Amino acid sequence: MGYWDLEEGKDCVSKTWITTKLATAIGLVGSAYHIVAYQPETAVEALTRATSGTATMAAMGAIFGMATCLSAQARDAPDDPTNYFIGGCASGIFLGARTHSAITGTAACFGLGTVAMLTKVGKMEGWRVTGPPRL
Repeated sequence: MGYWDLEEGKDCVSKTWITTKLATAIGLVGSAYHIVAYQPETAVEALTRATSGTATMAAMGAIFGMATCLSAQARDAPDDPTNYFIGGCASGIFLGARTHSAITGTAACFGLGTVAMLTKVGKMEGWRVTGPPRL
């Protein structure tokens, strides 16, 4: 089952597991590009960078999945896009804490929250990014 196949506000562990796996994969790819673009001096440095980037993305995915699901349960509004904003914002706050920067955390909270909320709205309203045009 995919993320969108699971009911909102239910089975938080499964939804969190899916977002964590996806974020981990994105973190691995991003770390690989970073290592190629900025070549490390040693293999240990490369491993440290890869681990750090991947773990950060995995944590952000887990935070997003859990915060989104728990806010849907707490607010008793499972299909509200605000839950996705809360999840994205929580992930952004974690990124700010990870980088020791309040500015980064604030910007990431707003940016990731907005992207997540618009993704949910687009899913609910049937927005399409790719594919043939509807006639």
